[in-house]
Amino acid sequence: MSKSSTTPLIQIKGLYKIFGKTPEKLLPDVKAGKSKDDILAASGHTVGLQQIDLDIERGEIFVIMGLSGSGKSTLIRHFNRLIDPTEGQIIVEGEDVMKLDEKGLQHFRRHKMSMVFQRFGLMPHRTVLQNVAYGLQVQGVSKAERDNKATEWLETVGLAGYEQQYPSQLSGGQQQRVGLARALCTDAEILLMDEAFSALDPLIRSEMQDQLIGLQEKLQKTIIFITHDLDEALRLGDRIAILRDGKLIQQGRPVDILLNPADDYVEAFVKDVNRARALTVDTVMQPQSLRISTETIGEALAQMRQAKVQHGYYMNDEGYQGALCRERLESFDSSRHGDAIDDKVLETVPGIQSDALIEQVIPDTIEHELPLPVLDEDGELQGQLSRASVVEVLTDQQSNEENTVDKAEGTDKKKPDEERVSA
Repeated sequence: MSKSSTTPLIQIKGLYKIFGKTPEKLLPDVKAGKSKDDILAASGHTVGLQQIDLDIERGEIFVIMGLSGSGKSTLIRHFNRLIDPTEGQIIVEGEDVMKLDEKGLQHFRRHKMSMVFQRFGLMPHRTVLQNVAYGLQVQGVSKAERDNKATEWLETVGLAGYEQQYPSQLSGGQQQRVGLARALCTDAEILLMDEAFSALDPLIRSEMQDQLIGLQEKLQKTIIFITHDLDEALRLGDRIAILRDGKLIQQGRPVDILLNPADDYVEAFVKDVNRARALTVDTVMQPQSLRISTETIGEALAQMRQAKVQHGYYMNDEGYQGALCRERLESFDSSRHGDAIDDKVLETVPGIQSDALIEQVIPDTIEHELPLPVLDEDGELQGQLSRASVVEVLTDQQSNEENTVDKAEGTDKKKPDEERVSA
């Protein structure tokens, strides 16, 4: 039966996990709100997960994060039923994984999901090529085909020439690339990555994050990524879910988590994040002032007067050309109103990409008085970014941390705020 394109690829519904001899008997207490510590003290049972509801879309990187003991690794092991829930549904492409028999579950694990482990999980007695090809071997693929495919994936992750090496001969970063190649080699649509980069040195970890982002742009897999690191979550995640003591505290886009933390626990997570490195232009931009595509100074001036704006962005068949300032156009004699718009009347204001990090565009926002036009990948006008918008999002973070400056002051007192960013 065909599924609606709007149906999530993965749905987790009402998931509970209690570890112990008689978990079902403790379910009513958990649902009634009895604390994790009280249940452990009274019964010796550990509450792992409580009332988890998640929808994961096809082709997204969905990050599940939390501190040690939050339940994130327990949750990811439910997706492929390495752990069975005490109660709840795990639905993948409309099929309830809990209803699969042993043979169906085996097929599901071999073909639908692959896993990348924190400590690489490589087999030391097998070569790099054999490690990468292992999943295909389990699927029954011929040696020639699996070796060809494994060789291609090693090349994709930057390990061409290492086929006959053994894991012990590789660095940690190289071993994790082998683990990633092995997971991708099976062509599984879903990748489960449990703290996959946390054992790596910071520089190598950053390189692996870059590589995963680059691969995802090409492959569009559905990736469920576990981490305790918020910077990593913000960098990788299309959406983020934050767990605490087995409960889902907040889920949403990185910008939602960053700017609107659900409670003090999430706020403590996000308070030290450098927003300029985490937020993109499209999260703080405003609607563009005016798109001007007329041919003469007079027509442009009339358009700005009608719209009651002081500036606009001139677009022609070749795309964005520059900004027009109403005050300057009004300074021209009316005899020039029939003149064509050219470089002599255009203000040189650079366009910026909507997916650029705020950090990358701060110099341009400081240098130019007019807001910067925000363009999409096709060069179409999407909005504008002003100094005030950048200042507001950055000084809002500072005032929250210092708890001394009212958030609203960033929008009214523009000059001091702009001087603060310049400094």
